[in-house]
Amino acid sequence: MPPNLKTLPSCSGSRLAGSRSMVSTPSKPSNPTFHRNKSCSATHIPNGRAPREIILIRRGNMSTQGILCLLESQATRQQERPPQQSGLEKLRATVHALVIQRDHLKAKMEANKELGSDDPGRSTRGEGAEGSEGSVNSQLLQLMARHAQLTDRLHAHHLIGGYDIIETRQGKGVCVSVATSYEGVYLERYSLEMVMAPAVQIVRHDVPVFVPLARLAEKDGALQHHLTGFLGELGRLLDGYAGRRQQLRLLKEQHVSVTVMESNAPCSLLVLTLTAPRTPPLGDVAVLCKLHYSDHTRCLPEEVTVESEDGELPETAQWKGICTLLKQTPLHKAVATLIQRGDIK
Repeated sequence: MPPNLKTLPSCSGSRLAGSRSMVSTPSKPSNPTFHRNKSCSATHIPNGRAPREIILIRRGNMSTQGILCLLESQATRQQERPPQQSGLEKLRATVHALVIQRDHLKAKMEANKELGSDDPGRSTRGEGAEGSEGSVNSQLLQLMARHAQLTDRLHAHHLIGGYDIIETRQGKGVCVSVATSYEGVYLERYSLEMVMAPAVQIVRHDVPVFVPLARLAEKDGALQHHLTGFLGELGRLLDGYAGRRQQLRLLKEQHVSVTVMESNAPCSLLVLTLTAPRTPPLGDVAVLCKLHYSDHTRCLPEEVTVESEDGELPETAQWKGICTLLKQTPLHKAVATLIQRGDIK
């Protein structure tokens, strides 16, 4: 037996067992706060993180009432937080709206590509039922683009000397159309129907009677051997006539103070009455202006003469300059310049 056991006083086995129990296993404290904190420490911590409040609970620095208030505040914040499912639904709705917008834009692009269809107003009627102002503006832009495209094509077709040709008389004849224009504006179109065998002959046409069609056809056998040259000369004559007539029409529309006294059918001779102001006490004087277009393929006169009650007026430098302006500038534009400068009223 060890020596230290000899000095121990005698005791019962139960007391010795109790001493050993106290040595081997420490007794639990009787503080009730410890038991409450231990139960709280088992509380689930969101996202695996320990907030400062939970740490304080474990250390036993808060009362039971404080713990309950803390748990209530956390529950309130959890309820106020929007659920993830709601945010997912919003994202899905946004994606759906973007898909609809994409499909709408694709439809507009397809409509722009199909501008050359036979019925350009078809899409306009379809979208008009919706009553959408944006759709109306879109269709208007499409029609403007279509108009510009056709204008460019016709202009290029005219510049390269192309002609619209339609087969007639079951393949035995053709109908050729010649378009006229002035300052980028297409005007009248004239047509000639010709049979090609046994010889080229003009059977019908709507060319004005003052155009020497027969002389052009017989000149150097142009109709038989130089059909393109014949159509080119005819087109220049028709363009000159259309340009002179267009200038006269614009003059009447834009300048009512100028009186057109006389004009022949091909508009190769124009007689105008102008009013020239003079300094007081002299009154205004009427001026008779004659424009002669000897070259029927041109839109500008080769000769301009002026007559007036004041015999000295036509010989002045001012009116000689006016005659030069009328020879070099289209009629309606020249008259606008004279009115702006105060040369005429």
